[in-house]
Amino acid sequence: MNVLPKTKMLGLFVGIVLVSLATNLTANFITKKQSDNNLFQGNQTPVSYAKFASASKAFDTDFTVAAELSIHAVVHVKTKTPVQVQQFGNGFGGGFNDEIFEYFFGPQQRQAPKQNDIPMREGSGSGVIISTDGYIVTNNHVVDKSKEIEVTLNDKRTFKAKVIGADPNTDLALIKIEAENLPVIIFGNSDSLKVGEWVLAVGNPFNLTSTVTAGIVSAKARDINIIESKMKIESFIQTDAAVNPGNSGGALVNTRGELVGINTAIASQTGSYAGYAFAIPVSIVQKVVSDMRQFGAVQRAVLGVSMGNIDEKLAKEKKLKTMEGAYVSDIVENSAAEKAGIKKEDVIIKINDVNIKSAAELQEQIGRYSPGDKISVTVLRDNKEITMNAELKNRQGNTKVVSSDLKIDMLGAEFKEMNNKLKNQFQLEYGIEVKSVSKGKFQQAGIKPGFVIVKINNLPIRNEDDIETALNDAMNTADQFKVLTIAGIYPNGKVSYYTINLMD
Repeated sequence: MNVLPKTKMLGLFVGIVLVSLATNLTANFITKKQSDNNLFQGNQTPVSYAKFASASKAFDTDFTVAAELSIHAVVHVKTKTPVQVQQFGNGFGGGFNDEIFEYFFGPQQRQAPKQNDIPMREGSGSGVIISTDGYIVTNNHVVDKSKEIEVTLNDKRTFKAKVIGADPNTDLALIKIEAENLPVIIFGNSDSLKVGEWVLAVGNPFNLTSTVTAGIVSAKARDINIIESKMKIESFIQTDAAVNPGNSGGALVNTRGELVGINTAIASQTGSYAGYAFAIPVSIVQKVVSDMRQFGAVQRAVLGVSMGNIDEKLAKEKKLKTMEGAYVSDIVENSAAEKAGIKKEDVIIKINDVNIKSAAELQEQIGRYSPGDKISVTVLRDNKEITMNAELKNRQGNTKVVSSDLKIDMLGAEFKEMNNKLKNQFQLEYGIEVKSVSKGKFQQAGIKPGFVIVKINNLPIRNEDDIETALNDAMNTADQFKVLTIAGIYPNGKVSYYTINLMD
């Protein structure tokens, strides 16, 4: 065997290295030339290319694992709701006796149809099992006012369900079936969702059970103004996964099969899917259902500000250097905001170091806390950052636990203590004045600001707590016709009385 001398071997090695370098230089030159040609073609406009941290992750569209992990924990919810047909006698619907004292001290008799004569409307939706012992989260509008609730599992077993709690402000409800060892969905993190991320919608559209559709997160923190409540929280996840009637209350899951939202609404002019759907973030769902299980009602924290988004006109008018944040238009007296030092025209930009870009995001962040919780609030004032501490309160202005589900928001009114002038003028021992009226039952009935409520359903009304008591008593009655009979007087001396059907 011939062996090359060391000097020749070294020369051969150097030659190979030089050829390799020359080849690489030539290839790089050609690639750069092609890249330059690509970047400056036609009108010489540069072309930008997206860069993916992980191409395999970005284009992974195998949803079989996520579907398998979630589909068995999504249930079909069927409801029966009484159709209210008013058949009142003795003045109900035909006018009351004008003698106010007779009205005050004796509510009119009324006749309701017999139980078997009441027509029922059937409805359906979806729900998500969140505990092995039968707790299920769904939408409030799925079970609202229903008399019967039936839940069908993915294995076709059926159960009767009862409502544990309902929250119109977030459109969430918690129901319970008597069962054990049920499949559940693991809660994910809706905060970590990114626009463009794949998600699955799991539900029962058009009574088609166990349906899975896929789409991407189109936007976050959407406020679409569909919840009719003064204390509403709307910060929806927007997705283009196909959602139709019957999907309400179903699961929105990520590609790991984790629950990231509860499907709630669609944007459509026809009532069917038209491209966009909206889900309640699981960050809100966790707070609401936890409160319902522990207290039977949501412990709603209130900062005490009127707020809005910033547009170009407002920014120019107020000389703001930002278009992000929640603009404070007013402060509630004796509220957490006032005591913390927040002022009108401040722009709230952070809650506990979480950036706030809109009023909807501020609602979502505050909605995660309970009365008594302490938070830091960062605002822009004269375009300078100021951070202050606030102790959140409930709607009654304190930090007490609300032990029952108060539905006073449905009335759409604010109240204040009756002044001494009215007391003396009409010799009233008690009563509460309607401060303002917005969208709700009072507005529908024709009640105007300034009206002094003296009695509701023959119960003397001295404060807002009495209104809540009368309202809850009416809602909890076994009678299908849940009615408020309200008596009072206007400042001009006109005695008035109103009937409000809570089931309309």
